[in-house]
This record gives sequence, C-alpha cells and structure tokens, in this order.
Amino acid sequence: MTKKITIAIDGLSSTGKSTIAKKISKKLGYIYVDTGAMYRAVTLYAMNKHYITSDTFEVEKLILDLPKIDVSFRFNEELGFAEMFLNDVNVERRIRSLEVSKLVSPVAAISEVRKKLVKSQQEMGKNRAVVMDGRDIGTVVFPDAELKLFMTASDDKRATRRYKELLDRGDNVNFKEILHNVQERDRIDSEREDSPLVKADDAIEIDNSNMGLEEQFERILSLVEQRIND
Repeated sequence: MTKKITIAIDGLSSTGKSTIAKKISKKLGYIYVDTGAMYRAVTLYAMNKHYITSDTFEVEKLILDLPKIDVSFRFNEELGFAEMFLNDVNVERRIRSLEVSKLVSPVAAISEVRKKLVKSQQEMGKNRAVVMDGRDIGTVVFPDAELKLFMTASDDKRATRRYKELLDRGDNVNFKEILHNVQERDRIDSEREDSPLVKADDAIEIDNSNMGLEEQFERILSLVEQRIND
C-alpha cells in the first residue's frame, strides 16, 4: 500500500500555487484544497454585507457573522476541480476578481477568521493524501507535513501572470494596479501578527520566475516521490 502524505504549498501571491497544486493532486489522486479561496469567500461575504470597502472595515460585525458563514468545496466533474461555494451559492468566479483581491488580506489578518478556517482546513486533511496551498499551510495548518514547498517569483513575473489571467476572463484591468496589488498583499500578509506569510524552516523554495508549468510539475513530483518512498 502506497504511503499517503500531506503536501503543503505556501508562497507569494500569483506564483501559480493553485495551478501546480491541482495538477499534483490530480496525478496522485489526492484531495486538493485551495485555502486562499476560503479567505476570498469570507471577503466576498463581507463585501456583500458592506462590512468592508476600500476605505472602511467593520471588523466586529464580520466576527459576529462568522457562525453564519459556510464555505465549502464542491467538485465539478465537467471542469475537473472543486469550486468554492459560499452559503450554498457558487462564487468561484466572483472570488477571483481584482476587487476581492484588493480586500482579502485585511480579512485574512483577523484571528477569528483564521481560527475558523484553519479548523476546517485541518479537518479536510486529517487523513493525509491532501495537497493544500495557501500562506500558512506549512507553518500553522500542517506544521508536520511530509513535504513543504514555498513558491516564489519576481514581482514583474507574478503581476504579468495575474494580468493575463484576468484579461483572459474578460476583466478590464490595469497592469500597474495588478503589480501594486501583488506587492501590497504580500506586504500585509507578511506583516500580520497572526500566522504571517513566512517560509517554514524545512520548506523547499522553488523560484518559478523562469520555469514553465511542466518543469515545475516534474520537479515537484520528483520531490513527492522521494517523500513517499522515505
């Protein structure tokens, strides 16, 4: 029987963590969890309630509403991956907008939000055989994960990828705005008091500035196989 492991993928924003995590999980037949989508869904809830805008954030109101917020993944066979649902509504496309990206870091910095979502994340991966990506997977959610990766890339490369992704969706976006958002998210997430974005001591850093998806996949799959066979 092949050993099942936990794979934790952390890193800077727009480094393709979710893309490579999906590909690896599909190859292994593992559960895939995009924790960033969970924080984005809570952010969308706060936006819909007008608890958060570009100028204001009524934190206490969001905290009081946390018991009312249900975020879940539902597998879409046609697409081949799980989509995010917020209180039984499919919000997969809406949470990927630049508007949500601009506001997700302040929401993710709230300890009560992190406590709620980390508990759910740990439950999803309790039986191993999981690939989970985010900002604190290897440091907080699964500090004992058998394989920890930390993805990085240059600011320009990351902004370019995000810009192209949003353009392909049909969104009207500005490159300089995207670049600022990428840099600002990393700054806020790295400086927050609760579960800051840091590289775990035992994580393997992968700079994919000049790497294609297949090259990343082959390198990470090799690392996975090493851990499984250890």
